[in-house]
Amino acid sequence: MIARELIGTAMVPGGADLQLYRHDRDFMIVLGNNELMSTRRWGSEVALAEMAIDRLGGAAAPQLLIGGYGMGFTLRAALARLGKQARVTVVELVPQIIQWARGPMAELAAGCLDDPRVTLEMGDVGEVIAEGSGQFDAILLDVDNGPDGLVREDNNQLYSSRGLRAARAALRPGGVLAVWSAAPDPGFRRKLEKAAFDVDEVKVAARSNGKGSKHTIWFARPGAAEVRKASQFPPRSGRARSRSR
Repeated sequence: MIARELIGTAMVPGGADLQLYRHDRDFMIVLGNNELMSTRRWGSEVALAEMAIDRLGGAAAPQLLIGGYGMGFTLRAALARLGKQARVTVVELVPQIIQWARGPMAELAAGCLDDPRVTLEMGDVGEVIAEGSGQFDAILLDVDNGPDGLVREDNNQLYSSRGLRAARAALRPGGVLAVWSAAPDPGFRRKLEKAAFDVDEVKVAARSNGKGSKHTIWFARPGAAEVRKASQFPPRSGRARSRSR
């Protein structure tokens, strides 16, 4: 039997520690006894990107924001669907996650962080959203375990009523907020609707072969009244932030 090997530990600012393990050819990122992500189960992370982009209706030069790099499945799926004029901002809070992507998981990353369409920002995606008024065609959030967080208490602010209003304001007219969750959460759908979103809730298999457990993704668009209101005002540019390729 092949033993599971601990590769590294990541300290989450204001939260719990994560561990990266390797088991044979697979990697997994673990919090205590909870496997947060794995190279064995990535179907819903790919669906997060593909289904969000499908809802953009073929925008010529879309601007995407991805909250949480993880193992890069969502980013790679987005780049595979997007054209040369698209731009993707990836925001990752934990430096070790990027170090792992460029180190032991470099083959899996396949150079996605160095794609010329990608800008990597280290920090809290909530701050980027708050500064991005009318900037993004799609915001894809795979932060923590979904709205019911495990890793870091401050992540819950993203999914609060205030956080959802900020996300709505950061979207261009017709934009999409896509939120991944490991489990259903009827209360979160109601919260999205109270924040003036029209919501499409989708169940997606965790594995790429369609088998196994299901994850939940909410695709939320600002309601018609909010779109009309947003179209009356030009987007504002936020303050400059440090970025890296």
